[in-house]
Amino acid sequence: QVQLVESGGGSVQTGESLRLSCAFTSSRYCMAWFRQAPGKEREWVAAISGVGGDKYYAVSVKGRFTISRYVDKDKMDLQMNGLLPDDTAMYYCAAARGTNCYPTEAQYDSWGQGTQVTVSS
Repeated sequence: QVQLVESGGGSVQTGESLRLSCAFTSSRYCMAWFRQAPGKEREWVAAISGVGGDKYYAVSVKGRFTISRYVDKDKMDLQMNGLLPDDTAMYYCAAARGTNCYPTEAQYDSWGQGTQVTVSS
């Protein structure tokens, strides 16, 4: 059982920034951030490989968000700049087995409880 805990969420205004963090009890090669807004399906935001060299971003956040990880600290971050109201959602960190980390192909089977991000206009 892999445990993940998100932190760093909050309420901000359009254009402001937040940094989310995910701490986990054991490392996985593939880590990712997902989000889900009320009334919408869960969507992937960003993913990163164990070595940190491979990063993937959803079109909606590319250029604004940056994913990073520190494997020796069992920690992963998501820097979110230029936040928009559409970014409002519960954000979850997740871990997957294997070496293919692309969110639509990998099986992310470990999830945190989520941290809320609210962006007002």
